[in-house]
Amino acid sequence: MSGNNRLNNNIHKICILGDGGCGKTSLIVQYTSNHFVEYYDPTIEDSYRKQLVVDEQACLLDILDTAGQEELSCMMSQWIRSCSGFVVVYSITSRSSFDQVNIFRDQISRVLDRENIPMILVGNKCDQEELRQVTTQEGQDLANCLGMLHIETSAKTRLNIEDVFYNLVRKMRESEKSFSDKSGDKDKKPTFKSMVHKMNKIKKSSLQNVCKIN
Repeated sequence: MSGNNRLNNNIHKICILGDGGCGKTSLIVQYTSNHFVEYYDPTIEDSYRKQLVVDEQACLLDILDTAGQEELSCMMSQWIRSCSGFVVVYSITSRSSFDQVNIFRDQISRVLDRENIPMILVGNKCDQEELRQVTTQEGQDLANCLGMLHIETSAKTRLNIEDVFYNLVRKMRESEKSFSDKSGDKDKKPTFKSMVHKMNKIKKSSLQNVCKIN
């Protein structure tokens, strides 16, 4: 199999969710293009691609940047269904964006309706410490409560940006392996030897019950 085919078979689709103005687009552009977007231009929907190697295994990230505007929330279910890994972003300078985290997390869980969904909670804009409204401990406590990994980032300085995606890819791989293992167990058919063993146990149990009655 060629390198391109192997890479195409290892594509991870990631959805970035969060309130408007929390820096989702800046975070993605910094990660994929190595530059900081100074201005705020509300996004409806956009996608980016990035190739990387995680734990000596190459993969391709297909990253979906979404809108945070309430009037576009009707599209959220569609965005969520198209992806298998999620980054929920808030700004440490905005209490209201932090308060939205539970809404996004609940929406992901409701739409996918399964356990062990790979998700990371990101507190962005940590370079603006003087404007901080959400403490690091608050972010960590919420992440622990929701079963998510928590990372604070700065799209401006690139602090911890790569860690977000490296950690999410690892979580996605763990989730895929767990799902594959469970599917494999369901697909296993009983062997003739195991069936005979089970029948013998049933017979033995029946004989013991007869003996007890007599």
